[in-house]
Amino acid sequence: MRLLPLGGQSGTPTATTNAMNVVPRTAKQPVPLRHRARFLPRWRGALLAWLCIVAAPWLASAGTLAQFRTPIGTLDVELYDQDKPITVRNFIRYVQAGAYTNMFLHRWVPGFVIQGGGYFVTNRFTAPSIPNVRAFAPILNEYNGDARFSNLYGTIAMAKLGGDPNSATSQWFFNLANNAANLDTQNGGFTVFGRVIGGTNVLNRFNSTTTANGVFSANIDNGALSQLPVLNAQPSYDDLIYVDISLLNVRVSATNGTRFITWNSVSNRLNTVEYTTVFPPVWQSLTNLTGNGTDRVFADLAADSARRFYRVRVDY
Repeated sequence: MRLLPLGGQSGTPTATTNAMNVVPRTAKQPVPLRHRARFLPRWRGALLAWLCIVAAPWLASAGTLAQFRTPIGTLDVELYDQDKPITVRNFIRYVQAGAYTNMFLHRWVPGFVIQGGGYFVTNRFTAPSIPNVRAFAPILNEYNGDARFSNLYGTIAMAKLGGDPNSATSQWFFNLANNAANLDTQNGGFTVFGRVIGGTNVLNRFNSTTTANGVFSANIDNGALSQLPVLNAQPSYDDLIYVDISLLNVRVSATNGTRFITWNSVSNRLNTVEYTTVFPPVWQSLTNLTGNGTDRVFADLAADSARRFYRVRVDY
């Protein structure tokens, strides 16, 4: 396997022994990834974004939902567009540019973090290799903004170079534990820009190191890929944990009792607008249409409830 030069962000964030109980790793010699011609099954699921209008009809909620689809399950992540605008825009830029195509999770420390956004596979089914995700310019660290979010279990934050708070580019990580005592104070604080709202069962699998869990740790280079999560004890490129990311942004505005639901539609997929007035939710369909990749608008003319929760569902 040919590896291009590896980036310096692979070692961040750093686990400290007095901040958490990091599962120790035994020293292992690097082993090459095997290549076998095999196609993975298509992942199936639904991309959901939901928001609410409560009491006053002129109140609107907005936000981007990112769905991380992996071979072991799906994570639905609410992004903090309004509170961490620079960080969220940076993440969205990578997704929309296709920079995360064939990207995989490259660092796994049970009880600490699972990290991605740094590497991807080229020529996956012919002559695969692993280059770096092409990085855009580093962004300003937003940890100490008006709204400050701790590195708690289930949050997503940006990785960065040691000793440089303003060095985050493409790499991000999910917190697998309450890492606030360490990561909120280290290197200017690691900026949390979202949280998992669905799929914590997937995160929990990364906190188990039993063989029955089906996730194994591989060391293929004694460096950035020395804590690589894979799906086979003797991994091939097909056993990497690839991550496919989709985005959905939903906004609601109201004029003269009519609510307008606007979202960036997913191309060539059926986009369904639904609502509920109760919880647990009983979703009712308002409309469905085939997306074209542009913003679509639906007007909800019903004024029978001052409290409606909306979502857009996209089936895959």
